[in-house]
Amino acid sequence: MRKVTQTVSWILAKMLIVLMAVIVLDVTWQVFTRLVLKNPSSFTEELAGFLLIWIGVLGAAYALHTRAHLGIDILSHRLQGVGRDMLDAAVHIIVLLFALAVMVAGGMRLVLLTLKLNQISPALGIKMGYVYTVLPLSGLLMMLFSLDAVIQAVRHRAAAAPDRRISGLD
Repeated sequence: MRKVTQTVSWILAKMLIVLMAVIVLDVTWQVFTRLVLKNPSSFTEELAGFLLIWIGVLGAAYALHTRAHLGIDILSHRLQGVGRDMLDAAVHIIVLLFALAVMVAGGMRLVLLTLKLNQISPALGIKMGYVYTVLPLSGLLMMLFSLDAVIQAVRHRAAAAPDRRISGLD
């Protein structure tokens, strides 16, 4: 499981780098066409908005994996040992359930609805359902990363637990 999570995280990081490079080029082109050519490009603003959505939502999944999310950690810093492991596992289980219910299930409903209604973006002319596919995709990534974190917390607890076997030598 850990190897799969690391591979997916590596791919996600590279994908985010590419998306960031594309948005920089897109905005640069928008500024150039507006200020230098005096004829603003018609699609760059919409593309930048869509890229920002994808970067933000996929970036949230990546931040979950790297533990870079903002959070209130007063309680977790005060806990040690089994309490901290249990809190970590509980938080990731809640995140997993949220990602399943809201991002995957709700996101798929949104994608299917917008594809069914045939909503088209005005400047790029692409179906909005394709833009919204980032929600269930990111939800699946968050579920994977949360499941991995729960497994790691349980393994950490099992490794830290003292050996309580009863033997005839005691």
